[in-house]
Amino acid sequence: MLKGLNVKIYSDGAEIDKMKQVYNEGIVSGFTTNPSLMKQAGITDYVGFAREAVKEIPDMSLSFEVFADDFETMEKEAEKIASFGKNVAIKIPIMNSLGESSIPLIKKLSARGYTLNVTALMTIEQVREAVEALAPGTKNIISVFAGRVADTGVDPTELVIESVAVCHEKPGTELLWASTREVLNIFQADKLGADIITVPPSIIKKLEGVGKDLLDLSQETVKIFNQDIQSLGFTIL
Repeated sequence: MLKGLNVKIYSDGAEIDKMKQVYNEGIVSGFTTNPSLMKQAGITDYVGFAREAVKEIPDMSLSFEVFADDFETMEKEAEKIASFGKNVAIKIPIMNSLGESSIPLIKKLSARGYTLNVTALMTIEQVREAVEALAPGTKNIISVFAGRVADTGVDPTELVIESVAVCHEKPGTELLWASTREVLNIFQADKLGADIITVPPSIIKKLEGVGKDLLDLSQETVKIFNQDIQSLGFTIL
């Protein structure tokens, strides 16, 4: 289905059942989540959710994000998240809601050897700062929100290319394409050299259409139109 691609697909979500399903299907190589996804999934017990995820998925990367908006509490949460399992990456946003930089905290946590997933980056300057803050010899992820950049009308191609180059200057650092909007993004991320792309279950489900004959797809589309026309029960004439 996705033969020949080098980019790793991570599932992006917070529903344990869907996480287990794609894990068992063997499509993905890891998982990410965030506060917004947890809210959508109705998670009421963060620690319980995280521990269950690690139990069900013990051999793939799992990224869990801090919830605090102040750096002192973020640091304590990061230590707690690190205790969930060896396959866990701690997601730290590049700044807090006040616009204050997380770089000092990133340096501190990385120096302790934690695996970090620095998230919500949208400029090459942010990428450079984040990568520079990572301790040599550690394994980390830099999450560039290419989809959100594209939502502003800006083509994220150059940002991704430059970000890949910066990340690869420090061994152990991977560039992740975040905020995926469509299946095409997977192929774009792969072409641009991204190491990882996070994909929501709704788009993972669409992967069954990869390689489908376009004439067949055209006919299927018209059939859907026809079925909907019949269900409407009225005519133009």
